[in-house]
Amino acid sequence: MNTPPTVDVIYDGGDRLRISVRGHHVITDQPVDSGGDNRGATPTELFVGSLVACMGFYAQRFLRRNRVETDGLALSATFETTTEHPHRVSAIHVGVVLPPETPARLVDPLRRVMDTCTVHNTLRHEPTVTLTLDQPEIGKLAG
Repeated sequence: MNTPPTVDVIYDGGDRLRISVRGHHVITDQPVDSGGDNRGATPTELFVGSLVACMGFYAQRFLRRNRVETDGLALSATFETTTEHPHRVSAIHVGVVLPPETPARLVDPLRRVMDTCTVHNTLRHEPTVTLTLDQPEIGKLAG
């Protein structure tokens, strides 16, 4: 089994954070009306985008395996948050436009495949998240 890549996140000024994984970089930020500079999507928007992209990945793979042209496949999502404790995304609504050549007989199997993407399964079966805080020693910073 392949070792998953490390995802690094570095503070980049203001409300920005730079995410780096396998040589790819993404900037997160906050909208101007929330105190940011709007130089990137928020972490919450990327979270929703990750789900929708995962569903899209499963969809295109399914369609190609079934020899259906993928041109025209498009996904879009909206989401709702709650201020209840804990603050979180409370609903995600995903819309899918299927390629025009998609046979009706494949629509339900496609829905089932998309519904089992890795990110969606992770939401259904929450992972264990561990957090370790390392504080540099004062002497090491000066030297």
